[in-house]
Amino acid sequence: MSTAEHEVFMRRALEVARGVWGQTHPNPMVGAVIVEEGRVVAEGATEPDGGAHAERMALRACGRGPRPGATLYVTLEPCSTHGRTGACTDAIIASGIKRVVVGATDPNPAHAGGGFEVMRAAGIEVITGVLAAECTDLNLIFNHWITQGRPLMAAKAAVTLDGRSACRTGDSQWITGEKARADVHRWRRLFPAIGVGAGTVLKDNPRLTARVEGQPDWCPWRFVFDGRLRTVVDQNLPQVYTDEFRHRTIVVTTPHGGLGYVRKLREFGVQVWVCESATQRAPWPDFQRRCAEAKISGVYFEGGAELMSQLVQERQLDYFFIYRAPILLADERAKPVLTGLRTETLAGAVRLTDMKQEIFGDDTLTRGRVVYPAKLSIDETVFRLG
Repeated sequence: MSTAEHEVFMRRALEVARGVWGQTHPNPMVGAVIVEEGRVVAEGATEPDGGAHAERMALRACGRGPRPGATLYVTLEPCSTHGRTGACTDAIIASGIKRVVVGATDPNPAHAGGGFEVMRAAGIEVITGVLAAECTDLNLIFNHWITQGRPLMAAKAAVTLDGRSACRTGDSQWITGEKARADVHRWRRLFPAIGVGAGTVLKDNPRLTARVEGQPDWCPWRFVFDGRLRTVVDQNLPQVYTDEFRHRTIVVTTPHGGLGYVRKLREFGVQVWVCESATQRAPWPDFQRRCAEAKISGVYFEGGAELMSQLVQERQLDYFFIYRAPILLADERAKPVLTGLRTETLAGAVRLTDMKQEIFGDDTLTRGRVVYPAKLSIDETVFRLG
């Protein structure tokens, strides 16, 4: 079978994997299809955490033993270790399948390539690297989680062509069109958590839910970074503290916020993480440690500009989504999306790598991994985060 034919079936496996978009954390999304005589006869995707993996789901869906000559296509290297569900390589070997085509290699250095070795030792033909880049990109959150041991810290911004996120008056709705905003909700559905600053909550009173057409509203974990708990001062609390999803809201604060406000939030059913800090900012290492303990493998920051600038200044931002609209404000007092650095040479600039680009109507999404220069120069006039 040619590479092009392998790619056809691997694309189908990718579609199957995307069918469980955002539902498998902290495990990866994986799709598997069984092909006999050029036809897909069974498909499977990873179940939620603790459930069966894609390979076992596909074999189960087949309802019988695969016929001689059958091929299994799977987007990620089958696991060869015995966890809660057993090694997938054991199930593949027991099924009698003699050819397995794989997209991405297991990103865990301790396991990478191990599944291939086990299957080849059992006499199975293993073909690797088919649509590897696409299969790897599918699990950008998991790949970071498993290699770094902490959540992927990603941010989203909508900007004009000249890099502004709002007019000088603060008007920003809407910079991008409906198609781009719909894609934002798709990424919200992928990430296990969304993060915003206190200013965004006070200004916009956002819902912070994923609203995808044809699907019920989904609420990820909702982080509100509020070192002084100024979002709790008014009698009319923001909807993230009072709606039906309030139990999935976590306020990240410091002792400077006051225990009375902490009790008030907890009485409403809102969770509060009080992080020890000499300033009104919660330390990122403490926040990430708590996320790891809660198995929250990725956070999608949506604002405001101060919070995202702080992430860049402290080298905490791992991934960036930038939606650009064909708009020019040409106003030096219009609000930039990021500030606080003193970049004097291009060599000292923050860059994106492993970039992907997509077009949504008139808007363009550029996304990629953040790469920092050897040394960041911070502007001495940098603001404080409330």
